[in-house]
Amino acid sequence: MEASSIVRIDKFLWAVRLFKTRSLAIEACKKGKVMMGGLPVKSSRVVKKGDVVAIKEPPIMRQYEVIGLAEKRMGAKLTPDFIKEVTPAEELEILRLTQIANTMNRGRGLGRPTKKERRDLDGFFDSGYESDD
Repeated sequence: MEASSIVRIDKFLWAVRLFKTRSLAIEACKKGKVMMGGLPVKSSRVVKKGDVVAIKEPPIMRQYEVIGLAEKRMGAKLTPDFIKEVTPAEELEILRLTQIANTMNRGRGLGRPTKKERRDLDGFFDSGYESDD
């Protein structure tokens, strides 16, 4: 499935399923969320085997090493033949802890609090900080 020796980074990131659409990959490049060698890259940047691509996923930077090149989108099972995640374990642990903290705040699928729930929450938090002098 080796396409060619020249592949644009936006096309590659979309092909290996790091972004759902190519437009999202281009937008991430424009916003400076995709980096190579510590510098933000344009979406027209050519990617080569052995390059390390960093993608900002707050609060960390995920890093991937390019193993093979592809221009066409592939199935998820084929992506390990083209990229390898090289993000340090400490950073992945920070991401995992952040995700756990965010899910603890509100039950999954409950959406935004209603106006009544919001007033109840505000009353609960306000009463805890006030002193009864």
